[in-house]
Amino acid sequence: MKLSADEVKITRSILRASFEMWENILDIDVAIVGAGPSGLTCARYLANAGLKVVVFERHLAFGGGTWGGGMGFPYIVVEEPANKILEECGVKLKKMDDYYVADSVEVPAKLAVSAIDAGAKILTGIVVEDLIVREDKVAGVVINSYAIEKAGLHIDPLAIKSKIVVDATGHDATVTNILVKKNKLDLKVYGERSMWAEKGENQLLENTGEIYPNLFVCGMAANAVKNGYRMGAIFGGMYISGKICAEKIIEKLKE
Repeated sequence: MKLSADEVKITRSILRASFEMWENILDIDVAIVGAGPSGLTCARYLANAGLKVVVFERHLAFGGGTWGGGMGFPYIVVEEPANKILEECGVKLKKMDDYYVADSVEVPAKLAVSAIDAGAKILTGIVVEDLIVREDKVAGVVINSYAIEKAGLHIDPLAIKSKIVVDATGHDATVTNILVKKNKLDLKVYGERSMWAEKGENQLLENTGEIYPNLFVCGMAANAVKNGYRMGAIFGGMYISGKICAEKIIEKLKE
């Protein structure tokens, strides 16, 4: 059997699929910035609720800091009830002491697949460099290619309309910082405090939510905005934060 490869048809197929995809996501319910543990979890619950969700990740890999486990050892720790969130995605957990241990590669892989299967779209290599703000409300995201940003090229971005934007960018709270800086807001981004796992986990849940009209924070971005403690290689609060964020968004969109 002879295989043929027509380079033009291959290229056309990729371009047609890409343009169809972009046209389909120009107006969405929720734009999540950051495909780390909280962002992926949030996306999964929102998509399961029937919302149109796109996750924008600047790197070519999703999962945030999960992949490296603790100091390069390929495991992370979660506590109850966060274990149930991972079990829903098919993650295999091992009980050790008072915690559950999970494979640091398996977790982001299965979280992402679960979010995609629920209907969420994950785009890698995309930077959110600005927000659309109308009448003191966030109304979408301004995006560009991460490769363009890395190259230092001055190339204008594109825009996506969104009812809600979620800052799930982790320790840097990038989206919130952009909003504050560009719009000269009084909203203060304090940055995270030094590590205290127990307090940090609990603060994460308290700090998750809407911080500006239509802008929500979850995961470490929430603690970075409100000066919560860092947790280290325990991730349970991250997954619960993503779920809480999704629940609050669903409730808001019902209003």
